[in-house]
Amino acid sequence: MTTVGLALGKFAPLHKGHEFLLDAATSQTDEQIFVVYDSPNVTDIPLRIRANWIRELYPNSQVIEAWGGPEQVGLDPETMLKQEEFLVKLLGELKVTHFFSSEEYGEHVAARFGAVNVTLDIPRSSFPISGTEIRRDLFANKSFVSPIVYRDLVLNVVFLGAPGSGKSTIAKECSKVFQTVFMPEYGREYWENNNVGRRLTLEQLEEIAKGHIEREEIQIQLANRYLFVDTDASTTSIFAEYYHGNSSEFLIQMSKEVSSRYDLVFLCMPDFAYVETEDRSGDVVRQEFHDRIVDYLKYSKRPYVELYGSVDERIQKIKDVLSKTSKFQKINDWRANA
Repeated sequence: MTTVGLALGKFAPLHKGHEFLLDAATSQTDEQIFVVYDSPNVTDIPLRIRANWIRELYPNSQVIEAWGGPEQVGLDPETMLKQEEFLVKLLGELKVTHFFSSEEYGEHVAARFGAVNVTLDIPRSSFPISGTEIRRDLFANKSFVSPIVYRDLVLNVVFLGAPGSGKSTIAKECSKVFQTVFMPEYGREYWENNNVGRRLTLEQLEEIAKGHIEREEIQIQLANRYLFVDTDASTTSIFAEYYHGNSSEFLIQMSKEVSSRYDLVFLCMPDFAYVETEDRSGDVVRQEFHDRIVDYLKYSKRPYVELYGSVDERIQKIKDVLSKTSKFQKINDWRANA
């Protein structure tokens, strides 16, 4: 007979204690059903994100997104009946032979499905952590979450702007102010090592976009709440248009994808003191690049906040915006003059 394991939870966020339970289900049964509740009163992490963590880590298991589950919790008969009836309706004709949990309600749910009750580590001695503790301080408890979970919980902030508009300075300063890390512009390093006659080929610009993302993925695992990123692939695509007359399909596609990669976009205005360097082409060109970036942002409908003035003024603006922003509950007004 095929054995089918069932486990459920909010997984807000998914942590090593949850994985301990899900690992047990996958090792002890032929098939698994993992139910993820929406739980809007507990977490603002989207249900689909939480379900996708499990889908990625347990690709051979069935993951069901449970919308509209009972908000009432407890071990009293009325609450348990509501929870059980919701599960019965949710699963429909699906059969369950084993119910896995780290909760006292395991016996009741297993009995409702006529399944074997498998209760693991109720005292949480194997992994002394809870979702509440992780939500309270993600960075301090990062060892308890998978890298794919951690990366989705860091607020990813990108600075766009023309050359010489202060992106590098502001990103680095933010890393100090907010006690985290920043992602330098990989294109500058690449240009210094690979330019010929102060130019790069279209293929080399694609390499920059790829390399930047690869390094960013490393940095985001080191970040404390925020990752501050100097430039994204949209700028690389604009450079391609400027120097080669057109971008590539690869860079255009990456420019589209970054819209969902970053949680906040700050546009550094060209009022920052301009410093001529070997990789720049003058203040006049800076203004044209700024205009091209604004045009791209408006065309692609990417919300952004403008940064004016001195370093201190820009940092204060960033502080104000971040004070109103969480990973999944963003500020309401991202207009250019916000």
